Amino acid sequence: MNLYLLSALWVGGAAIGAAVLAYLIRRFWAHEERARNNEAAGQVFTIVAGLNAVLMAFVLIALFDAAKEADDASYREADGLVAAAWASDSLPAGTGEQVRALARAYATTVINDEWPRMSGGTAVPSTGWSQLDRLRQAVARAQVDDEWQVERKTEAAHQLWLVYEARQDRLDAAGSGVDAVVWFTLLLGSVLSIGLPLLFGGPSVRAHVIIVGTLTATIALLLYATYQMQNPFGGGADVDPGAFRAALERFG
Repeated sequence: MNLYLLSALWVGGAAIGAAVLAYLIRRFWAHEERARNNEAAGQVFTIVAGLNAVLMAFVLIALFDAAKEADDASYREADGLVAAAWASDSLPAGTGEQVRALARAYATTVINDEWPRMSGGTAVPSTGWSQLDRLRQAVARAQVDDEWQVERKTEAAHQLWLVYEARQDRLDAAGSGVDAVVWFTLLLGSVLSIGLPLLFGGPSVRAHVIIVGTLTATIALLLYATYQMQNPFGGGADVDPGAFRAALERFG
């Protein structure tokens, strides 16, 4: 189902449910009793809703930053792979061709095998690590004769180390998500933030229903965004392997 259609269904359903509940409470609970709750419930609501909003904002900002870092890490990894292959072109005994072939195989593994698993939140196999180690060994075995080749070999090894670091960052981002304790706190805080305004009294039923529905829709939208952003390689963030496709084009 389309991401935005699903969002509209979740947000709209939550808002309608809360609005109906608000109407039923107004219908069957005497106005005078609810009006006496306004001051106490309002003070508690200010504290609870404020703390919940701060926590939700902190989590969303952290998730947006994580998605940006995951995208940057994929480009660092792919760019380092290309740089290592280019540096290896100056090495003797066909090392350049071997490194290019291994780098192409590594990028293909990332695109076809690792990315679908990261998008689905499942574990990534060790195939990529093995291919990266073979790349390292191919560069390490190269017999260099002059200063230029020594420099190129050092550069290729350095770039492969950057690939290693960026790969680790990418896999760490895929397995991060939102902790269960944080989810529990967000959900409980959201329920309390919606439940407390149901205790308020006022002269207009329509205004009360609209206020509760709007508040619920806003909180539901933020929770849905949090859920979609918790995996940067799937859902709303959906970081794609475009960096590795570009690397394959550079390898020819």
